[in-house]
Amino acid sequence: MTLIGETSAKPAADLIKDGSDAGFMADVIEASKTTPVIVDFWAPWCGPCKQLGPAIEKAVLAAKGKVKLVKIDIDKHPQYAGQLRVQSIPAVFAFVDGRPVDGFMGALPDSQVKQFVDRMAGQGPANETDELLAMAKESLELGDLGGAAQAYAQILQGDPTHVKALGGLAKCYLTGGDAERAAEIAAMAPADARDPDLESVRATLALAEEAPAETTEFERRLAADPEDHEARFEISKALAAVGRWQEAVDQLLTIIEKDRTWNEDAARKQLLTVFEAAGGASDIARQGRRRLSAILFS
Repeated sequence: MTLIGETSAKPAADLIKDGSDAGFMADVIEASKTTPVIVDFWAPWCGPCKQLGPAIEKAVLAAKGKVKLVKIDIDKHPQYAGQLRVQSIPAVFAFVDGRPVDGFMGALPDSQVKQFVDRMAGQGPANETDELLAMAKESLELGDLGGAAQAYAQILQGDPTHVKALGGLAKCYLTGGDAERAAEIAAMAPADARDPDLESVRATLALAEEAPAETTEFERRLAADPEDHEARFEISKALAAVGRWQEAVDQLLTIIEKDRTWNEDAARKQLLTVFEAAGGASDIARQGRRRLSAILFS
């Protein structure tokens, strides 16, 4: 199933471009109303410009879409350099919401250049990502997988390592039945990343991988012997693999109630994985934990 297009990082051409007087309004003034834009006024004959250029480009690329860079050769395009009273180069100006808000002249150490770029990267619309996350969550809850995926993908265009967006996008694919793509997206996040959607996807995939393909024999065994914990355990895995969380929880709690330490706490460990898959804050997890506590401390 295809939910979205590319989710890779923005190409350098989208973040760094050669500007001109003719394109200044579009590339700088208008563009800075959505993303901070740094303008680097330079010239080919300027030695310090050659030193500053690579450092500022590297810092902008490292900001992963939170800031853009427009490089303007003042020999070819002197109009806006004159309006901004540029008297020496390199001259750097940062624009936010169509206005210059900060800047510096001359070449700076790489560390100071990075600090400047990072500071400007934090000047963008603070709630843009939060709004996209809220939009994606609402779409997912309404069953609009395509809309949710598009919102998550938009976040990932700016920050390919955004854990919450990766978790949400993986959940979109998993809900849509594409477990393979869900696993690929989830694998893009660090192994120790913590996010409810990401943990849910990983737990669901793990449950599906362990589930038996056929349960007829286990059902027969359990019907013949309600104390057959192994059969009940395998049935619980099959139920969890298809998202029948409550039934899986019921089976596992039955095992724990009858034998708390059966098979080295296998049922309790599996139960915690089911809680993760269902969602740590879900009613299934909350009620399941209460029932587990009641059994363990009775």
